[in-house]
Amino acid sequence: MALINVHIRPDRTTWAELLRRPVKDASQLTKTVGEVLRAVKEGGDEALKAYERKFDHVELGSLLVSEAEMEEAERQVSKELRQAMELAHRNIATFHRGQAFKGEHCLVTEGVECWQKSVPIEKVGLYIPGGTAPLFSTVLMLATPARIAGCREIVLCSPPSSEGRIHPAILVAARIAGVGRVFKLGGVQAIAAMAYGTESVPRVFKILGPGNQYVTCAKQMVSPTEVAIDMPAGPSEVMVLADASSNAAFVASDLLSQAEHGVDSQVLLLTTDEGIVEQVQSQVEAQLRTLPRRDIAAQALRNSRIVVLPSDEQMMEMANLYAPEHLIIETKNYKELAERVVNAGSVFLGSLTPESAGDYASGTNHTLPTNGYATAYSGVNLDTFCRKVTFQHINEQGIRSIGRAVEVMAEAESLDAHRLAMSLRRNSI
Repeated sequence: MALINVHIRPDRTTWAELLRRPVKDASQLTKTVGEVLRAVKEGGDEALKAYERKFDHVELGSLLVSEAEMEEAERQVSKELRQAMELAHRNIATFHRGQAFKGEHCLVTEGVECWQKSVPIEKVGLYIPGGTAPLFSTVLMLATPARIAGCREIVLCSPPSSEGRIHPAILVAARIAGVGRVFKLGGVQAIAAMAYGTESVPRVFKILGPGNQYVTCAKQMVSPTEVAIDMPAGPSEVMVLADASSNAAFVASDLLSQAEHGVDSQVLLLTTDEGIVEQVQSQVEAQLRTLPRRDIAAQALRNSRIVVLPSDEQMMEMANLYAPEHLIIETKNYKELAERVVNAGSVFLGSLTPESAGDYASGTNHTLPTNGYATAYSGVNLDTFCRKVTFQHINEQGIRSIGRAVEVMAEAESLDAHRLAMSLRRNSI
């Protein structure tokens, strides 16, 4: 029995339906999320502790993770895991340092000089989910570029266990990447705390990080007026491109590595070779049986598709239409197809580049646009943690170069004070 629905050379009129994502309607969340946001804004720490009792089933004295708890986490994480985190941190840092902005002074016309300076966002807040898997890798992905950018204050919130502890790997990753303070807070209440500030948790200027539909809704609700956010977020997704040369076991493992993220994840395989379909299905079935999270992955596969297309051109057209969070090109001509990528969060080239490499240690960032937002958004990068401040300087020759044009345009818009500001200077020289 096929685990993934197969579509052979579908008519173009069906493409939109084939590429439809399993996105839930979040409209009903607004009322619940709004109540929590308001309560934390008004009640501060006491409201946070009340929601931790309600949602995380824990009674907290202090919201802040202590130095003693950080030290205990260091003892609980194996030497091998710490070394793996340090390797990933080094690679992430190397890649993101290479993104440093180099602003150049531009003489736009005689006497008029303009330039930009990159300035770090002073205070950023990172949200790291607890859930079914401790996403300590996301700590490295967010805190490392924040530290490189020069953010003055980096705080992190993550839900505690019923014993009042955050997973030790998350705490060790926070220390490696340079997080300033870690708070025992999950869900909407964590987003509210960082957006509004409380007695313990500082208000930040930007919130980043993944989360469930409640967290996503909370981020979107606070972003118009209170704080910036990284990007809209939805369930994780991958699209794999394959041909007759592809290794079916590799392809299946890439599909499953994404499917195990969550029941609402989506995986798509596009191929020009109908012969590989049965091989991939067989490998998916065999590998699935070995996975501890097989029930989650199996449910995600119900949202998934294998599409056989007649040409590379149609394969790339469909890929760009879908705008996947992760795009894996495992074809023989992957270099050629890579040149045709327009819409994607992060691209993985060749048979030896699994998505999991980018998720952990290749150095690229795994915080990426989902739900088709790759058509307009970039993944997290060094610029995510920076602002560009624009400067300009005009001397007497510059006034002569552009002064009259400024006056004419101001007059045409009936903004006489604008015109006067320039006219006074023209008259002075």
